[in-house]
Amino acid sequence: MLSLAVLGLLLTTGAACSAPPSSVAAAPAAEQVSADASVYTTVRRSADGIGKVYQGREISAVMGWQGAAWLEREEREREERGSVLLEELGLQPGMAVADVGAGTGYYARRMAPLVAPGGKVYAVDVQPQMVAMLRELAAQPGLAGIVPVQAQVADPKLAPESVDLALMVDVYHELEYPHEVLQALVRALKPGGRLVFVEYRAEDETVPIKPLHKMSEAQIRKEAALHPLVWERTAASLPWQHVVVFRKR
Repeated sequence: MLSLAVLGLLLTTGAACSAPPSSVAAAPAAEQVSADASVYTTVRRSADGIGKVYQGREISAVMGWQGAAWLEREEREREERGSVLLEELGLQPGMAVADVGAGTGYYARRMAPLVAPGGKVYAVDVQPQMVAMLRELAAQPGLAGIVPVQAQVADPKLAPESVDLALMVDVYHELEYPHEVLQALVRALKPGGRLVFVEYRAEDETVPIKPLHKMSEAQIRKEAALHPLVWERTAASLPWQHVVVFRKR
């Protein structure tokens, strides 16, 4: 459970909705990265995007920390079946796992007991407000295996070959620098380590999420193919989301 302080913040910063609230969180100037013109292009910004295009898709705006309550909504398990996702991951005691874009720690606190004893969950987020919540979470009994990590917009700040599995749940589509972040995540994976994308299915019009916050399996595989990753499988066990699993070559 989250502490009363964190719960209070969640209850006063947002409400559940059928699509995640978007508010672009500005990165500090020191973290800005020059975009490579051969990797990114620009278009007129759409209502839910940032006007930056990667591999044919406009990158979505970021869900700011003000929308944290949406991550903790009571109906999330029913809508997304996170317990089924955890089974798909096949976590084992002693594993080092990265929860990239961890937000409030919804998955980090569920993964920590599964990799105990001896395991770690690196709870990575770019927004300092989210990292503050993660630090409070990690101080709670039974969750010492959670290690909060303050990321930068193009760097998750994970050591080379330090994790067995990196998980991104509804995060990848809004990375401002997806190419650079995937490069860094591949470096952070141990040999044979897995990278797991969980994204709302763009192929399914009945999924009640804004279009820029969804991705097709084909698009995920297209972008992952630019890196030393091998597609392993795609699980269709969740109601609304793909679970697309790659291994480091």
